Amino acid sequence: MFRTPQLIVYARGAFERTGTEAALRGKKALIVSDGIMEALGNVGRCVELLKQENVESEVYTGVESEPTDTYVAEALALFNESGCDLIISLGGGSCIDTAKAVSVLAANGGFIGDYMGMAKVAEAAPVPHLAIPTTAGTGSEVTDVTIITNTENDVKMMIKQPAFMPAVAIVDPLLSMSSPKKVTAATGVDALSHAVEAYLSKKAHPMTDVLAMAAIKLIVPNLRKAYADSEDTAAREAMSTGSMYAGMAFSNASVCLVHGMSRPIGALFHVPHGVSNAMLLPAVLEFSKDACAGRLADLGRVFAGDTAVLTDEEAAQFAVDEVKRLCLDLEIPNLRDWGIDADQFNRSIVKMAGDALASGSPGNNPRIPDQQEIEELYRVCFDYEFTASGAAKAKL
Repeated sequence: MFRTPQLIVYARGAFERTGTEAALRGKKALIVSDGIMEALGNVGRCVELLKQENVESEVYTGVESEPTDTYVAEALALFNESGCDLIISLGGGSCIDTAKAVSVLAANGGFIGDYMGMAKVAEAAPVPHLAIPTTAGTGSEVTDVTIITNTENDVKMMIKQPAFMPAVAIVDPLLSMSSPKKVTAATGVDALSHAVEAYLSKKAHPMTDVLAMAAIKLIVPNLRKAYADSEDTAAREAMSTGSMYAGMAFSNASVCLVHGMSRPIGALFHVPHGVSNAMLLPAVLEFSKDACAGRLADLGRVFAGDTAVLTDEEAAQFAVDEVKRLCLDLEIPNLRDWGIDADQFNRSIVKMAGDALASGSPGNNPRIPDQQEIEELYRVCFDYEFTASGAAKAKL
């Protein structure tokens, strides 16, 4: 089984197709975006592109952080009050995930948490959703997953159903040119995490393997370039393509332990999803290495280049070390350096480990951890050093 949007429009300047695609699917759109996109003029341009095709619009720019049930409720209310019949998300994964939730709830009703774990299945077709990413990282424009924080219990709900897949993905690499360095780093490692976990997942299959490895081969040589030079159009384009490939890969193969542990950190300490993934990725790879040496070696050989001659064991360790060096070069902080209070973090470890296990993602990991091992991994990651010496710290 393999799912993608009905249509993917990918090209430099693809954003200009927004009005044409919207007019085929509705008469009035709710644009779900944020203040940054509004300030950059992208929201205004989207409104204009719709107007050129006689599509009316309303704008919701209340997404200010990782998506929450509050944002979903606010956007849904505006959608209903305004008589919209179409949704356009313009922004990073937070905007896209919020719009996904609205598209399903507008047609099926209920609270977004009702859909977690397939407790409620979306039976009615969702409202058509055009997803336009402005970062190269989450891949949310091509996945049937939405991650929404429940503000009552501080749980990041990972909800996966076919109805959450956008109808159209419009991927324009030029939109990511405005991403600040920190966003480029975080979303880039997020995309790498998606590709790596899709490749290592117990649910991986030949189609996801092809996409995951294609993503890795694009991301590895281009992420540092995009980080160093925001005007490097070729690097930005490679990252947008790699992010999209990685999104399709993990949406169909599932993610693993990194994402399972990342969501509770985001929910409790409000660390952006891409950053928390990056904080965890090297240590989790070290933890998992012996159970997936052959596949991890494939990643190591991408980092090492075609001329390197390495055994699987050497290549697997090289992969771990190179991911650490990448995080160091991208100035990824550990949890302490992010500013999380150690005592508060330690008090939360048991809950976070339980929430991680409950998400189901750790069960896809090559080495399946128990509660105690996840708790210890959290402790390791709090002070993790993204250097060669970090390998020893990550062995459990």
